[in-house]
This record gives sequence, structure tokens and C-alpha cells, in this order.
Amino acid sequence: MQSEHAKIRTLDSQVLSDDWYLLKKYTFEQQRRDGEWQRQSREVYDRGNGATILLYNPTQQSVVLTRQFRYPVFVNGHDGWLLEAAAGLLDNLDAEARIKAEAEEETGYRIERVERVFEAFMSPGSVTEKLHFFIARYDASQRVSDGGGMKEEGEDIDVVEMPFADALAAIGDGRIVDAKTIMLLQHLALSGRLNA
Repeated sequence: MQSEHAKIRTLDSQVLSDDWYLLKKYTFEQQRRDGEWQRQSREVYDRGNGATILLYNPTQQSVVLTRQFRYPVFVNGHDGWLLEAAAGLLDNLDAEARIKAEAEEETGYRIERVERVFEAFMSPGSVTEKLHFFIARYDASQRVSDGGGMKEEGEDIDVVEMPFADALAAIGDGRIVDAKTIMLLQHLALSGRLNA
């Protein structure tokens, strides 16, 4: 049986932008099920891989989210302010180590133990990024700073602690529209760690 890789032939790649991250146009051929080779082209945005984490407190039945401005969402008709799970790019680091640092930078909680729950490609039609998803318990004793992100990276993040039931309701009423956050909240609901 022919491998799936043998059904793709990359013919050309062209850099369209290398400003913030890397945007390339690829021309390739794909062998269709009927055996015919079909030429296609796609623009592919490579921003590296990332990680995200949802902090939860089973005693308080609460979660910690962030609220920050996202310009791409703003230009698509939203006010731009999203409630999200803490997240960041790996920058060639180990996903677990990176998400612990990101959680502390953004939320102010120093988390020692995290649980990897799954990996997912968030926009596979155009973006190469694979996101590593984590959850972790938190409590007040782990709060080491106000969080808020790093000014030099343009971050100005609000830390939002909210009841888990309210976070789930926020998916339905449109206050939470970020895919990674929805996925983590639903995972937590399905896991039974918190009762909504």
C-alpha cells in the first residue's frame, strides 16, 4: 500500500512575508483517489507551536482565565477583548516547561504540576501551529505575582477568576469565543473534576 506521503509532491515554495512570523506560498501536487495528480497552491502561516493551560480549583469550583485584546479578532467585527486560557508559543522549548512559565507570567500563579490532556491543530487549513493542551490545579498559596504578561511583548493582561459554571455558561452566551478555551473548559466538564 502506498504511504500517504507518497501522494504529495511539493513543487515550489515562495516566501511571501517574514515579518512577524513566516508566510509561504506552496505549490504541490496531490494524487487523488482515482490516481490522477492534481496541482494546488496554498498559503501557509508558520508561527511555531504553542501551549495552553486551564487552571482550576476543585474546592472553590473556579477557573482562572485571562482577558486581553486580540487585534485580528477586532478587525473581524468583535470588540477584540477575549476571555482565554493562558497560552503562548513554545519558542523551541519543551511544552510543559514553557506552559508553566507562561502560566506564571500571565496569571501570577506558580504551577509545579501540570497534566497534558491532548494536542490539536487549531486552523489546519492555513496555519502550521500545533497546540499542546494542559490543565492544572491552583490555589491561593500559589499566587506569586499579579500576572498580566510581559510589557516588552506588548501584553497587558487582566487575570479573571470565575466560577466554573459561569465559564461554561459564557460559552453559550458568547462571552467566551476562543476555541482553545472552549476546548479546555469542555474537557474539564467531561472529566468530572469539577461539577458545573
